[in-house]
Amino acid sequence: MKLFLRDHVSFIILYIITMVCLPIVIHRLDDFNNHYAYFIFLAIILLAILLLFRFLRRKKMNAHLTGTGLGAGDFLIHHALAPIEKAYANQMRFIQSLFLSKEDEHKDFLHEQQLMISQTVHQMKTPLSVIQLLIQTNQLKEPHLFLEWQKVKRECDKVNFSLNQLLTYSRSSQLLADLKIEPVSLKSIVQEVANDLKDYFIEMEVYPKSTIDENIFIYSDRKWLRVVIYQLLSNAVKYGDKKSFVLICYENGQLWIKNKGEAIPESEINRVFELFYTGTKGRIQGEATGIGLYLVKKILTTLHHPYKLSSAHNETTFMIDFSGSIDGY
Repeated sequence: MKLFLRDHVSFIILYIITMVCLPIVIHRLDDFNNHYAYFIFLAIILLAILLLFRFLRRKKMNAHLTGTGLGAGDFLIHHALAPIEKAYANQMRFIQSLFLSKEDEHKDFLHEQQLMISQTVHQMKTPLSVIQLLIQTNQLKEPHLFLEWQKVKRECDKVNFSLNQLLTYSRSSQLLADLKIEPVSLKSIVQEVANDLKDYFIEMEVYPKSTIDENIFIYSDRKWLRVVIYQLLSNAVKYGDKKSFVLICYENGQLWIKNKGEAIPESEINRVFELFYTGTKGRIQGEATGIGLYLVKKILTTLHHPYKLSSAHNETTFMIDFSGSIDGY
């Protein structure tokens, strides 16, 4: 109520001057009835002066409320004049202070979460490495149990893949700070990833066919691009038909990864890049996490490499466009 009265004190003064003082002055100078039109003219002039005065006092506030493309700090009114402006500015400062404190709390929480995930993953990787070493040793000592040890090894590989994926997801929040753009041999990255997935290819009876030339170099971040290709090839193996091939080729500045297998429904093509979305095939197999393609999208978007996923007629194709980042070879 106090703020309302302070904000409207000029109207109250105008009303008193116009409806009380002005008629008395006109009546004393001459009969009021003979100068009614003059009274209306003066009242309008006084109202126009008041509106102009209020407009000039609230010019900053009007600019802030009607402006577009403003940052968080632009909503603050400096050197406020009108009472309503001062009240608005104080509230905005309070909101900004609250927002910044919450933002700091959120950053601290994310940092603690990243540390926790990183520490947990590394602690789990140590015993997992010991288990994998024991598996290799026992396969040699107990050849008659080779198939059983192979099953254990496959499960360990799944755990290792999930841990690496979780660690990558945690680190992806600091993706921009970790980039190192340099000329990268595309064939060497594909070969490295294919070698890492060699056992998985053999187990699933799906085999890679690469036709990438050795002198193809692109400007990108080697580590993060390797994460992308690893995820795409592992998906191609996971969802590909047995006794088929994963074709990896490079044409006109574009990398193509194709696999034969059940096509992704058209309604799910865009949704598969959403975090934790597993899709129909992922729910059937029960091993999908919904993280892989989200990471692929995030990394390629940050690296400014356009991409496209298409799937039809029992063939799925993922294309990465490197035409804007090709070295001059």
